[in-house]
Amino acid sequence: MPSRTREYRPWLLGRLGNPDLAAAYLNEAMADSPEMFLKALRNVAQAQEMAKVAKKAGVRRESLYRTLSKNGNPRLNTLSSILQVVGLRISIQPDPRPGKKRQGHATSRAV
Repeated sequence: MPSRTREYRPWLLGRLGNPDLAAAYLNEAMADSPEMFLKALRNVAQAQEMAKVAKKAGVRRESLYRTLSKNGNPRLNTLSSILQVVGLRISIQPDPRPGKKRQGHATSRAV
């Protein structure tokens, strides 16, 4: 009987080319930990060819791998550039988890 299983990684990278699926994947990873987010973003970048993403984001490929490594610490402008290249953007939202207290109220003044 022939095997009907597929390799997981090629399947995952094929799906992460879709911005809607990539966004959901990254949001789940972010909810887990910053390290998981970087690993997930690396997968999204690999799904769209790391060298192309690096070039469009204005960073060297080696730097992009290092930035998205377990010990990576990307700057906000680098992170924003990478996300823009893969068709995504940063969005800040209130934490919907119960038990999280909101501190103060938003005002029209800049903080």
